[in-house]
Amino acid sequence: MIFKQHLIFILYSLCASVFKVAGTKSKAKGGQGQFPITQNVTVVEGGSANMTCRVDYNDNTSLQWSNPAQQTLFFGDKKALRDNRIELIRASSQELTIKIGDVSLSDDGLYTCSLFTMPVKTTKAFLTVLGVPGRPEITGFTKPAMEGDIITLTCSTLGSKPAANIQWFRNDKEVQGTKELNATGKSFTVRSSLQFQVDRRDDGVAYTCSVEHMSLSKPYMATEVLEVHYAPHLEIRQPQMYPQEGQYFKLECLSTGNPIPEPVLWSKDGGELPDIERMIVEGRELTITTLNKTDNGTYRCEASNHLGTSSAEYPLFVYDPNALGQHGPDHALIGGVVAVVVFITLCLIIVLGRYLARHKGTYLTHEAKGAEDAPDADTAIINAEGNHVHAEEKKEYFI
Repeated sequence: MIFKQHLIFILYSLCASVFKVAGTKSKAKGGQGQFPITQNVTVVEGGSANMTCRVDYNDNTSLQWSNPAQQTLFFGDKKALRDNRIELIRASSQELTIKIGDVSLSDDGLYTCSLFTMPVKTTKAFLTVLGVPGRPEITGFTKPAMEGDIITLTCSTLGSKPAANIQWFRNDKEVQGTKELNATGKSFTVRSSLQFQVDRRDDGVAYTCSVEHMSLSKPYMATEVLEVHYAPHLEIRQPQMYPQEGQYFKLECLSTGNPIPEPVLWSKDGGELPDIERMIVEGRELTITTLNKTDNGTYRCEASNHLGTSSAEYPLFVYDPNALGQHGPDHALIGGVVAVVVFITLCLIIVLGRYLARHKGTYLTHEAKGAEDAPDADTAIINAEGNHVHAEEKKEYFI
């Protein structure tokens, strides 16, 4: 009887130990698996955001999503906030996924997923809403601008989050502007200014403002073409010939200026053209059909716009074809002179070379001349020292 009671006690103890271990493992498993898992979400303003909360293990405990204002959006599959933009995607014991449509900057913030265990476990997920920048606008253009004016171009874009980046381009080359940033609520207004003094090289130049932002697949751009008015400048294209009697002759007056300086007026020696039958004006060109000596003189073209007047002059001298042939440069004579100079130079080089070759030998000074025939060294030294008396008569020669 005592043995039977002892055996029952042992079996009871073993069962209690088994149940205790199993309960401990189950509790540990539930404690580890019953912890909500979320992910941060980034969405462009106006798009849709899916917010997902999961647990690896759940013993029928409810999941809940709350917004940054701690308002409950969904408790399990029960909608708690009246907002038509928010809808349920999936609700189960291990997942709660909701969708927020037509997202605005006010939806940006920290969302909370709660698992209602004891105690309640929570995990945060940040919803980042990118504010799309407005298309840029360029202000400050004056049409037309006058050469020498100082103008300031300003490019503005509104509503970006984070702040957009603005770049300036003069035609295709980037130029640096001055940036200004202002916050309005959660979005930013970005401005960039470009100040410079206008000159005629800016006429027709395209100034482009480029806006870059992480919400854009390609930059927004705005371009304005600068129109610059400037005073005229004239010059006469020189003919590539000696004007000769009987020839056809043409002068062209080249002009720059904005507005284009018109009309172009031609004159000779301060007066009107003397022979309008032979001297024909067509736009910017003056043509003399047949030159003669009476056409000698100074020809002038002149043109104006509202900013000023410019002129250019050309002195015309008409040559006699026969005299030009007699007094023109004699290329054959020049060639002959060059050939003679080259020949003389070569001869000098040859003579100098032969001279140096013939006089190559032992170099002796006059002091040593008496020592070379001495019978012994002492006599050579005496003879050499004796020659020092005649130091003023030192000469050098070659043997």
